[in-house]
Amino acid sequence: LEQRKPISEVLADKETSPKLRKLLDKSQNIRDFASKSLYLPENESYRYYADLKRPYAVWNLIAAKEFSVEPKKWCFLFVGCLSYKGYFSQKEASKHATQLEKQGYDVHVAGARAYSTLGWFDDPLLNTMMYRSEARRAGIIFHELAHQVVYIENDTAFNEAFATVVEHEGIRRWLKANNKEKEFESYLFDK
Repeated sequence: LEQRKPISEVLADKETSPKLRKLLDKSQNIRDFASKSLYLPENESYRYYADLKRPYAVWNLIAAKEFSVEPKKWCFLFVGCLSYKGYFSQKEASKHATQLEKQGYDVHVAGARAYSTLGWFDDPLLNTMMYRSEARRAGIIFHELAHQVVYIENDTAFNEAFATVVEHEGIRRWLKANNKEKEFESYLFDK
């Protein structure tokens, strides 16, 4: 949040590369569509940009006891219990993963390109969100804004499922509005 700048400033900066300028400009069209057509929050989220100078916004640690499908839960103020724990450092996530492995957990550390502060703050567009297909960029914005609309404390599975449905339907509508309907199927299979 400290590194974010209004996108209008980044676009006005002569040092901004043409590629980033184009991506940011298109992302603002996507952001407008999110509020006007999908009725997602109209706020300052994704109206700022921050370059984190790393490939992922956070690294999420997921763990379950061996032979279990029930994930370990971590509990926090305001958001309740989650079935993952996010770290701003891959090294710290891996260190904690190693500790859990020693306690008999199966673990997985995965980079995440974005996260939501659930509307507590104006989430910025991040460099980690920018260098993907237009549909992926739109999907991340729709997904993270959906968390600001509905968030059920202590229910990670529902929260992620809800945001993913909003993401998919939003992308379908975005592509249709831009006469790119044929790209939807490739988006679904391009993970």
